[in-house]
Amino acid sequence: MSLQTRITLLPIGLALMSFVHVSTASTRQKALTNEGTRIVDAVNTLFTAVRTDDAAKLNSIVAPDFYMFEGGRRFNGEAIMAQIKALQVAGKRFEWSVTEPDIHISGNTAWIAYVNDGSIADASGRVPQQWLESAFLEKQAGIWKILFVHSTRVPTPQENRK
Repeated sequence: MSLQTRITLLPIGLALMSFVHVSTASTRQKALTNEGTRIVDAVNTLFTAVRTDDAAKLNSIVAPDFYMFEGGRRFNGEAIMAQIKALQVAGKRFEWSVTEPDIHISGNTAWIAYVNDGSIADASGRVPQQWLESAFLEKQAGIWKILFVHSTRVPTPQENRK
């Protein structure tokens, strides 16, 4: 094959490689089933309840013996609400959202692993932040209840440079 033919075919090959990469990336993200959507909604309801200091909403979505691991500590529902409220009083504002959910359901139990894509803001500005999280849920009386959450904060680029 001549050099001219290779040079001509190079953009076509690169375009095909890009197409293959995009199409395989999109197949990694599974479409959510109805139950999967309910599980993501449960986690988002937890986020909303904590962010808005809504104990009734929190208790509607977590099991009575719910707890979570966050920042090297164990928190029950009351403790996590108190922690976030104290940070809000100190001027911190939080945004959280479930992205890239990976959901596994077996009967009345399920676990979800996801990237919590959000931010922490205060008077000095807003810092984008991510957490790698997972949760274990149980379907109780037809409602997915969260029993356990584990959260690991992803270091920001500035923290990685230190």
